[in-house]
Amino acid sequence: KGKCAIVTSYAPTVADTKGETTGEGVTDKLLKHAVYSQMLADWFNEPAEKAIYKVEKFEQQVKKKFIDEPGQMKLLIVVDKLLTGFDAPSATYLYIDKQMRDHGLFQAICRVNRLDGDDKEYGYIVDYKDLFQSLEGAVGDYTSGALDGYDKDDVKGLLENRLDKAREDLEDAREAVKALCEPVALPRLTAAYLHYFCAIESGNAAQLKENEPKRLKLYKFVASLIRAYAAIANEMAEAGYTPDQIMKIKAEVDHASKVRDEVRLSSGDYIDLKAYEPAMRHLIDTYIRAEESEKISAFDDMSLVKLIVERGPDAAAARIKGVMKSDEAVAETIENNVRKLIINESPVDPAYYDKMSKLLDALIEQRRKGVVTYTEYLKKIARLTRDASTPGGGPEAYPASLKSGALRALYNNLDKDESLALAVNRAVNESLQDGWRDNAVKTRKVRLAIQFVLATVISPESKAMKEEIGAEIAPPTLESQTERILSIVKHRHEY
Repeated sequence: KGKCAIVTSYAPTVADTKGETTGEGVTDKLLKHAVYSQMLADWFNEPAEKAIYKVEKFEQQVKKKFIDEPGQMKLLIVVDKLLTGFDAPSATYLYIDKQMRDHGLFQAICRVNRLDGDDKEYGYIVDYKDLFQSLEGAVGDYTSGALDGYDKDDVKGLLENRLDKAREDLEDAREAVKALCEPVALPRLTAAYLHYFCAIESGNAAQLKENEPKRLKLYKFVASLIRAYAAIANEMAEAGYTPDQIMKIKAEVDHASKVRDEVRLSSGDYIDLKAYEPAMRHLIDTYIRAEESEKISAFDDMSLVKLIVERGPDAAAARIKGVMKSDEAVAETIENNVRKLIINESPVDPAYYDKMSKLLDALIEQRRKGVVTYTEYLKKIARLTRDASTPGGGPEAYPASLKSGALRALYNNLDKDESLALAVNRAVNESLQDGWRDNAVKTRKVRLAIQFVLATVISPESKAMKEEIGAEIAPPTLESQTERILSIVKHRHEY
């Protein structure tokens, strides 16, 4: 109910039931009327006698849901409808149970030949009427007439053997993954994959960023490999593979899947199993894993950073070891994830996260030189992770007047000048207008308000005074400081 609908040229009317009462039970007309009326009543949640007058509205809503929310409208049963003017990229399977020919058959096939992103490369037609012979005849008719101006090769491949195509897709996907992983250092253990796809130096932000395109390719190619394998897994022998080849390919897909999981975990590009349809998860569990199904890296729907903060470093390390086999790999995974957190959060408080970044650099250096034991390292990285997860480090480290995260961020980035942070915050709040971030005029008003407050601090007289009393040199220019504070304000949700 709600996931299936009938779209047909038939429309129920009261007249359908007249004269249909016989001693032989329900007639064909009564059955059609009852089924369609009940469907309309369920859809509109009102009595059937009212709902039967909303056939056109029902069809519009069903078509829209099938196109825009395919997960909520999985099956359309269509009778004498939707051959033209109905484009649904998400439609993947077409079940034909009606005699069709010529242009009608072509138009029906067109319902599933529209691509819908990387997940759909072609559609499937389940033919209950053995129409392939008719289709070949139709192709012949068209190529001899209306399409005689086209090259024969253009219409030659309209139909392909499903298993041949599935095998070709699987082999292409295998080659793509092999070619991408070819530069990984032998014997291609976990550490080698992490160094190639993440960073040679764990926690190195530049290397993580530089290798991001390679990781995205890995995720895409492995996803294609899993899809191609799932499409043929039950028919490998029929597709021409030997038992040895079948076992080898199964191991390859399993290995590629695990490598993807390790790289995603180590780089902070987490796997979110909720993104997969239950059917896909069933396929992966059934065909990919050679050993018992084992949950890895989901962390009970918690990110690695959140797991460290809420459950401690030991719990996080224990979970990671379900994927990583060495303390070194665990440490690198944690460092990469904390580095990514620092990079992502930096715009809301650059000064604070610059401090966090330096602390992480120092801790990584201590671990590499063996200055701290693995247990001490986990405790220190957990403390750093908690601090990095709390923008500004928490209210206890600040003057009582700085009650919001935004005020504490301004304080950190204005040389810890409490009165100046309060003045800038007040000026920003007084100049804010709805939608100010996306409107140049409104943004300029906020910028001028910040600049006006800062002008009294960043002036030649102010600089000279600071130098006279031995203060650290030189605040930045008024313009650069204004832009820096404006950027922070833009990234703070409080404004």
